[in-house]
Amino acid sequence: MIRSLLLATSLFVGGAMSPLAAMAAQPANVGDAILAASAYHDSGDYQHDFDVVVAQARQWIDETAPKTRRAAIVLDIDETTLSNWDEIRANDFGYIAAGPCDALPKGPCGADAWEKSGRAPAFASTRALIEDAQAHHVAVFFVTGRHEDEREATERNLHLAGIRHWDGLYLRPMTSHGYAALYKTPTRERIERKGYTIIASLGDQPSDLSGGYAKKGFLLPNPFYRIP
Repeated sequence: MIRSLLLATSLFVGGAMSPLAAMAAQPANVGDAILAASAYHDSGDYQHDFDVVVAQARQWIDETAPKTRRAAIVLDIDETTLSNWDEIRANDFGYIAAGPCDALPKGPCGADAWEKSGRAPAFASTRALIEDAQAHHVAVFFVTGRHEDEREATERNLHLAGIRHWDGLYLRPMTSHGYAALYKTPTRERIERKGYTIIASLGDQPSDLSGGYAKKGFLLPNPFYRIP
């Protein structure tokens, strides 16, 4: 009781909350978060951590595929298969949907224009995983939050990035909005209803993996943005 009274006294001075208490109530500073995310990427730690998860997934696929009938894997595209780092950095970690993207490395860079330009490079480790899975006769499906009007641009980008073969590319219907999991989970279910067994699902957002319909999920690092 005495400690509680002392704490209350230290937090309130003259009926007002002390600076210490006010700071404790604040969320993390966005500017500090941007600096930390940039340092994480530029130090090489992000790529290292990303490659570690991909290596774990690849080992699991190699071990599981021979024991599974009609084995398949599901991959997200953005920050899983293709990197949008140039757009993310140009926009200082903000999201700008509309407008051109013609001044890189400077911003602003409209996300729609960036994606439709087909300039996103593939992660080398993910591309190698896809090639290895296909060598083991594992079907490869992409399930992305990109909408259907980006199909041609997405296919072109995958080809330009060195990924030329897949068994299905599922894009979000133009009428679909809201939580990504509400689209991605039933899409994986559709794949399994076709007779496939999804042995691994890879994504950079928890919403890429939630809801089941995969033997194992692999969450890749992404401190840059969140898609619920």
